[in-house]
Amino acid sequence: MNRAQAEERIEALIQEIRHHAHRYYVLDDPEVDDAHYDRLYRELQDLESAHPELARPDSPTQRVGGEPLEGFEPVEHDVRMLSLANAFDEAEIREFDARVRKILELGEGEAVDYVCEPKIDGLAIRLVYEHGLLTLGATRGNGTIGENVTTNLRTVRSIPLRLHAGTKGDGAGGAPPVPAHLDVRGEVYIPLADFEKLNARRVAAGEPAYKNPRNTAAGSIRQLDPKLTASRPLRLFAYAIGAAPGLEVASHHEALDALAAWGFPVNRLRKRVSTIEDVLAYREDILARRDELPYEVDGVVIKVDSFAYQRNLGTLTATPRWALAYKFPPRPARTRVNDIVAQVGRTGTLTPVAHLEPVDVGGVTVSRATLHNLSEVRRKDVRIGDQVMVQRAGDVIPEVVRVLTDERSGAEREFQMPATCPACEAPIEHEEGEIAYRCTNIQCPAQLKEALRHFASRDAMDIEGLGSKLVDQLVEKGLATSPANLYTLTPEQLAELERMAEKSATNLHQAIEASRARGVDRLVLALGIRHVGRATARALVNHFRTLEAIRDASLEELQNVGDVGPEVAASITAFFANERNREVVAALRAAGLGEPAAASEGPRPFFGKTFVVTGTLAGFTRDEARRAIEERGGKVSESVSKKTDYVVVGEKAGSKAEKAEKLKVPILDETAFRALLDDAG
Repeated sequence: MNRAQAEERIEALIQEIRHHAHRYYVLDDPEVDDAHYDRLYRELQDLESAHPELARPDSPTQRVGGEPLEGFEPVEHDVRMLSLANAFDEAEIREFDARVRKILELGEGEAVDYVCEPKIDGLAIRLVYEHGLLTLGATRGNGTIGENVTTNLRTVRSIPLRLHAGTKGDGAGGAPPVPAHLDVRGEVYIPLADFEKLNARRVAAGEPAYKNPRNTAAGSIRQLDPKLTASRPLRLFAYAIGAAPGLEVASHHEALDALAAWGFPVNRLRKRVSTIEDVLAYREDILARRDELPYEVDGVVIKVDSFAYQRNLGTLTATPRWALAYKFPPRPARTRVNDIVAQVGRTGTLTPVAHLEPVDVGGVTVSRATLHNLSEVRRKDVRIGDQVMVQRAGDVIPEVVRVLTDERSGAEREFQMPATCPACEAPIEHEEGEIAYRCTNIQCPAQLKEALRHFASRDAMDIEGLGSKLVDQLVEKGLATSPANLYTLTPEQLAELERMAEKSATNLHQAIEASRARGVDRLVLALGIRHVGRATARALVNHFRTLEAIRDASLEELQNVGDVGPEVAASITAFFANERNREVVAALRAAGLGEPAAASEGPRPFFGKTFVVTGTLAGFTRDEARRAIEERGGKVSESVSKKTDYVVVGEKAGSKAEKAEKLKVPILDETAFRALLDDAG
């Protein structure tokens, strides 16, 4: 075969393989068996090997992956990849519809068309095509800057390497020409059946099974070896168009139809509806079918269909006003309560904790769940030996949802709160009418361990490297009987602890030394006084300036502080009335901690201002943002109200940003927030 014949045959093979791949990976409707497809593929490989100068970047053979990468380059998105605000109940959806109609100034009889789609639990990506050829693939990143993963995304067989403007595909019926520059947004995922097969192969090979499809898909796209990505059963659903100069489509559903006709897989369960009642019905339908779907979904996405309406509605800092994710309830998992153990906290309060047969819940192995208090144990009727359903509240904290009482054998046992402390055997105190049970020994080792962990935590003294296991050793070896002992430890003593090399011991000693310079408010928080959190500690220091003044303040004087009521004031007074606590505070002061706030500082620039921080900020952790506000005299709240002065929003800001807008509370994006901090000094 001469060069001209080879070129002609390569073109024919690419077209035929592309057609069959589209039928298989996009339409799920193959026309030929695997053997026929493999023969075509091998013939193309042989021809390209014989004529390497004819190999093309859009050839199906380019999906196998190349050489390992050294790292991923950052990519700035031309059009920001927004995240969606979340809704969790019907009332929030109706509020969303009312807000849309109000902003658009629609009358009672004027309809708003919505497009509803299943919310695929995968990894958001961006694909860029120049003249129909894939030239860039990137992760979403922080919405503004992602990572260049083009080589890896080329291996995903349902992502077209070259687009076509045919008239077939998922009911599209036709499509406008492919724009010279096209920016497509999609979700990469792993089908559930393929995920099970992948895990079966791993287990058979003696490797641990992956936790869930979503994390596996995300990890696969970020592999530095593209051949590993190519070995994973990844798929794509395209869900939106970003930049596309010259493209003439007027609505979201038209854009999805165009994507389907150009060769992208688009979810067939998408539906255009014209009332909010239809939206709610769609959500209930998808929820009912959730376990039947071949992929994992965690809700439905609702978008205003008209692009003109979308432009009028605009966006908040990181979320569009014209779209919302209506989340499904978290999936519970079944397991057994092996035991219920009373755990002693830093204030001596005993908390019942369920020790569970380890179970995977949303990709996290859960082996414990707090039961909060004895009243909660009785209310839920949780017994040792019970079969229970467990979920992660807010996708974070494990909780027992319900007990499978019908499956009880009679061998289950009720939990009883111990009469003596499980850590020190001191008597347990329980006052009539109170929920809490408390250890009466202020030198209880369990309380001490929890107190030291709290003392070293990030919001308190922020002693990097002093983790739970090291705290356990310090207490058990008698090296720390109070937080003040930390400041007498030498690098040599620390080096004698298990798994502590000389370098680690030196680093920890330096971190302890550095914590001496933390502010008075951090020390007040670190003391672990009941009911005194970050904001109250800051308020106390702003008012009294010194730790000694707080210690000596009367109940009435304490209640003159804005954040301090009768219960908090009583707790502070009781703490400092304890002789042991006074000794610890004196030792900490002697070690140089808690130097008074300068009296000359005067009112701080944010004094009297209340902030709410919501979403993910690119340049701050949530704690760093909080600290920056509090250091300038401001207060950080968890909820938005009419008393809120500013709401700082990042990615995935959720309903707090919407509530701020409704209440007309000033909203700051990260740039505006940073500018406000700079102005405040």
